[in-house]
Amino acid sequence: MALWALDGVAPEVHPSAWVHPEATVIGRVHIGPEASIWPQAVLRGDYGEIRVGARTSIQDGTVLHTTAEWPTVIGHDCVVGHLAHLEGCTVGNRCLVGSNSVVLNRVVIGDGSLVGAGALVAEGSAIPPDHRALGIPARVRPGAGIAAHMDDAVAAYVENARRYRDGLVRVE
Repeated sequence: MALWALDGVAPEVHPSAWVHPEATVIGRVHIGPEASIWPQAVLRGDYGEIRVGARTSIQDGTVLHTTAEWPTVIGHDCVVGHLAHLEGCTVGNRCLVGSNSVVLNRVVIGDGSLVGAGALVAEGSAIPPDHRALGIPARVRPGAGIAAHMDDAVAAYVENARRYRDGLVRVE
């Protein structure tokens, strides 16, 4: 795994979490139990703190960054889709952040909410619990209903991370 200390601050990765060897994790980053960080994800805690909750999956190519004023905090039991970009925002528990979406500074996404694939959630937006944020710029719509479906997705990624921990072998 590519873990890098910056200015004497090293990432903290729970022993049960899994970080792909080709992901990059720098500085003030905390990765919770059974979380998974997939290939080419970049978690850059150089200006502020990044927190990834228990059993949360950060998919391939995702970028998590932060500012000195606004940490990036992702709750427990979340799935952050491929190529997403999150910066200086807070994502509640049991949320789905769709592939190729952008969630900017000072955004707060409530528990059980969904950010649609390709959505742009503008700075300072608030997505209430159990709502959807869809489009460019994202518009808020009620009734995500995603929390009830997160158990299967979260369990699948926790199991897949175990599979990779035990069975991934580099072939030259």
